[in-house]
Amino acid sequence: MPICKECEDEVDELFSVKIDGRRKKICEECMDIAREQDEIAEESEAVVQNMMGFKGRR
Repeated sequence: MPICKECEDEVDELFSVKIDGRRKKICEECMDIAREQDEIAEESEAVVQNMMGFKGRR
């Protein structure tokens, strides 16, 4: 059985996902958590940029 690199649990299937610029093979549950964290980080960055009056692109 494959083992998830994030939670180190045995799972049926692993997915290759890019996290922090590195490819990791993780389970579906960890993939959902990583996606949520990425969305939150993008939203918080946008709020800070708007607060500072930043008009350019990333």
